[in-house]
Amino acid sequence: MRVLVYNQEGELLARLRLCRSWRCRGRGLMFRRSLEENEGLFFVFPRSGRWATAIHMFFVFFPIAAIWLDEVGRIVHIVEARPFRVYIPPCPARYLIEGPVDLLTRARIGEVWIWREDVGG
Repeated sequence: MRVLVYNQEGELLARLRLCRSWRCRGRGLMFRRSLEENEGLFFVFPRSGRWATAIHMFFVFFPIAAIWLDEVGRIVHIVEARPFRVYIPPCPARYLIEGPVDLLTRARIGEVWIWREDVGG
């Protein structure tokens, strides 16, 4: 299943793979060698929190954009995640976007992003 992510102005920012299961969240982008321009993951966590939405970059061999969103889709933390590091958002989050680094240029703390399932793909 794919998710389309939009900014407040309605501009399509990314088309991401939906990642709800424990298995998908656990695997993430590990053992990949690269990420295509419009490729990534949209994580849905069972609950909000800092520790519940922490990520590791073990066996992810390239930097990515990591964007945490709260219950209403407000961006609470943005980071260029680098290989073999751990990241914990400073504020509780419920959702996480992992995508190409250039996505960071389009994200601002406090901005609200919306998403919907991509019925066509």
